[in-house]
Order: sequence, then structure tokens, then C-alpha cells
Amino acid sequence: MAWKKTISEVFGYIPKYLVAEQSGRIRGVLPLFLVKNLLVKKALISSPFAVYGGVLSDGPEVHKAFRDALEQLGRSLGVQYIELRNQYPEQRLGFAPIQTYVSFVQSIGPDEAGLLEAIPRKTRAMVRKSLNAGFVTRRLETASPGFLDVYARSLRRLGTPCFPLHYFDQLMHNFKGSVDVREVTSDGSVGAAVLTFYFRDQVMPYYGASHPSWNARAPNNFMYFDLMRSTAKEGYRIFDFGRSKKHGSTSYDFKSHWGMTERELPYEILLVKRKEAPNFTPNNRAYEWPLAIWRRLPLPVTKFLGPFFIRLVP
Repeated sequence: MAWKKTISEVFGYIPKYLVAEQSGRIRGVLPLFLVKNLLVKKALISSPFAVYGGVLSDGPEVHKAFRDALEQLGRSLGVQYIELRNQYPEQRLGFAPIQTYVSFVQSIGPDEAGLLEAIPRKTRAMVRKSLNAGFVTRRLETASPGFLDVYARSLRRLGTPCFPLHYFDQLMHNFKGSVDVREVTSDGSVGAAVLTFYFRDQVMPYYGASHPSWNARAPNNFMYFDLMRSTAKEGYRIFDFGRSKKHGSTSYDFKSHWGMTERELPYEILLVKRKEAPNFTPNNRAYEWPLAIWRRLPLPVTKFLGPFFIRLVP
């Protein structure tokens, strides 16, 4: 419900949650948002800006009920498509698969030396180097200016619009107690930062970035290893490195060298009005020139325009 509040309040997408009940007992939930804009036109997504979504239910007959209800809802709303960002294969409703993303997951424990030894040799060497670089971690309960600046700079380098400040403020407010921001500092300056969610025994770094001028000191390696070792000591047992596009993306190249378990995410799509699945990723050649221009814009301009454009591709 914290995600529902954040997405509807910040972006104005309309919640269309489906609930399966039987004899007064809830047997399943499907979080959905109706997204309407010039690029997408109209779509149902579970869930916008989230890595995971899809059905939660207690049986296959509930899945069938959701599938039928979802097809009917999509037609009645006149959407172009319905996208389900499933985390597990058991969530599938039988629509066409989207084979674009993978996740990386690893078990963690309080033995810091064991954590380090589990990392492949080359990445382990970078982690060791970063541990000797004099970095200090600062843990915060607000979306700090240091985090926002580093993250906005990173998105501009990738040619991606940045989120509005209000989005991060709402995440920190609505998930209070289950989210934090960690800054990696040196001599008082912020070189890397990450916003992380915590759920049961899981640690989920969601939005992270580093300043390119610090790359020689490997602040990203320090940040994620420090996050693993500190949360493991607090009792967390699963480190979920999150979603990456398959082979070839910068994110994939970085995460794949940590020795974690790689798992394809079983996303699905149901085409309602569209004849083919949309491709709103940077791999689409139609976005080549817009991305190149965006990377060359001054940072204040991308910060100002980013919140408008980010709404177009949730």
C-alpha cells in the first residue's frame, strides 16, 4: 500500500487493484495502475517504476479468475497492453513472456571474511581496494541532497530522465522504517549513494549511483559490499541486487561480476489494442538521438525537465 500511495500521489496514475475474495476471505491481490500519456497512450501495469509486481494468490483457480478479470478490464478500459512484472514463475497468468530482464540474488551472513571470499577474484580485488580508500558510510532517513545530486548526474550520463524530488520524499515517508539512504563520503564529499528497501529478511538496493570522478577508488564496490556486511550483521539474509537488462547493459556488466545467482524475471504482456510489444528501452534505435542530446544537456536542465519525461515510460 505504501507503493500504491507513492505512485498515485506523485505521478497521478490511477490504481485499479483487483482482489479475489471467497466466503469473506481474501485469496489474492493484483496491484495495477492505469497509465495514460502521449507515449504509452493507455496501459495497465503491475507495477509502475517497480522491479516486481504481478499476482499474489493462494491457488491456481485464483490465477484463472485474475486472468479472466484482467482481460475483461483491459478491454473495458481500452488499453494498448497489460504488463505484469512478475518476480517468480508461479505468478504467471499465461500471457506472452517478456524476456528482457534478470535479477541477481545472494545469501548473506555475518561472517565478513566469508562474504568477501564469495566474490569473484577481480571484483574482490576492487572491493579490497575500496576498503582501503578511506570511505565513510553515512546512513540517513531522508532523500539527501548528496544522493539526489549523484543520482541525477548518473541518469544524465545514461540518457535517462530523473525522478522528481517529491518521489523520493514520498518513498522515504511512506516506507518509513523500511527504507534508508546511505551516502559514501570522503573528506565530507559524497561520491556514491544508494536508496535501499528492507522487507522481511531481504535487502533491496533500488536507486544507486556514484560520481564518475571517483571511479578509480571504486566507491560503488565499497558501497554495495558495505551494505551487505552491515545488513548481514543486523540479521538480513538475502541481498537482492535488483533488475538489469540482459547482456550488454552497464548495470548487468557490473552486477554479473559479483558471483550472485542470476535469474530471469518472468515478466508477461497481454496485447489488447497493440499489435506488437512496445520497446521503451534505450536499446530502441528510435531513441538514439534523443538520448544523445539528453546526455549533453546541462545538469540543471535535465533536473528541471526530467520529472516531466520520466512519467512517459513507467
